[in-house]
Amino acid sequence: MDQDSRQTRWEQRTEVPLGIASLVFLGAYALHVLAPGMSGVWHDVCLTLTVVTWALFVLDYAVRWRLSGRRLGFVRTHWLDTLVVALPLLRPVRIVRLYEAVQRRHGEPRLSLHARVITYAGVSTALLGFAGALAVYQHERGAPGATIKTFGDSVWWACSTLATVGYGDVTPVTPVGRLIAVGLMACGLALLGAVTGSFSSWLIQVFSREEDERPPGR
Repeated sequence: MDQDSRQTRWEQRTEVPLGIASLVFLGAYALHVLAPGMSGVWHDVCLTLTVVTWALFVLDYAVRWRLSGRRLGFVRTHWLDTLVVALPLLRPVRIVRLYEAVQRRHGEPRLSLHARVITYAGVSTALLGFAGALAVYQHERGAPGATIKTFGDSVWWACSTLATVGYGDVTPVTPVGRLIAVGLMACGLALLGAVTGSFSSWLIQVFSREEDERPPGR
């Protein structure tokens, strides 16, 4: 069996478990941030779950890198997986791949290509926004001069940042918060471009189809 086949089989077997691990990570992280008053035992449980999920992603990345035999070539072609390992906030994005894996197991995807792009971009935006809001709220609350004092403020800030609108009255003041803001702005631009491009392509196809179906002489 060649390396590509082994890598493909590994990816097919681990997509669903890693998608579930992404959900576990997001739930544990949200509980850790939004419930600061819970007992220390539960905080330790949440921290353990986040570390374990990170270890699973590192193990998966290492195995696929080893099976590919391409070294730096694997990093270039799997840049999203590399970022997921390096940046925990991107880990929930793997939930999108869980949906894709389930669809493949039940045959061809039910949605068209354009609808899938828009759906995946929308789900990715929601997951990134929620994770970003949690991270910013964790670092901003209690900081001197902070304008993000509640989780609602953080959600509002994440929505305006992903939409690349931005509002000067609610901004991060900590270095980590501002770093997260830069990442969310970059992701917002990329996702907005994907949705806009897919929607434009769909409109062009619709108009071209109508033009082809129009009777001659009209």
